[in-house]
Amino acid sequence: MLAVLLVLQEGAQAAEPGLPASPFSVNPGLFIWTWVVFLILMFVLKKAAWPKILASTLEREEKIKGQLAEADRLNGEARASVAEAQRLQLATRNEAQHLLAEAKAAVEKERASAVDKIRHDQEAVLERARRDIAAERDKAISDLRREAVDLALGAAAKVIGARLDSDADKKIVLDYLAKVETH
Repeated sequence: MLAVLLVLQEGAQAAEPGLPASPFSVNPGLFIWTWVVFLILMFVLKKAAWPKILASTLEREEKIKGQLAEADRLNGEARASVAEAQRLQLATRNEAQHLLAEAKAAVEKERASAVDKIRHDQEAVLERARRDIAAERDKAISDLRREAVDLALGAAAKVIGARLDSDADKKIVLDYLAKVETH
């Protein structure tokens, strides 16, 4: 840096006599004209460009405020939507659990109904089998009695030598067998 300043100083001394010797020297004429041009430029900018820049800045500021207000409104709506979605999700979850509990209860009720129906059907089959067995037993006893009566009458007829075939004779034997069964 020092070398550059020395080169400039040597170059300035070798230059024309009307130019300043140093870059830091003050030229009063140049100073005044610079201020005049600066003030004219400031006046023109103040009259022509400054109102437009200010209006544009204010317009942009209002636009940003509007966008911020819109963003706040949308943010509030989004939060409300999220809260509503969470509420609906909870309600849906509760409804699903309720439906699941109802389905389980219905399945359990249906299973119990099926078990009761099967039990009832089994009891009906057992009862029908018992009735059939009792009917067959009664029929066998009746057949056995009839055979016993016929055998007894046949044996008695051989013993007394006459044929006992009348209904009165059968009634006597049946009454006797009934008395024997009750004892």
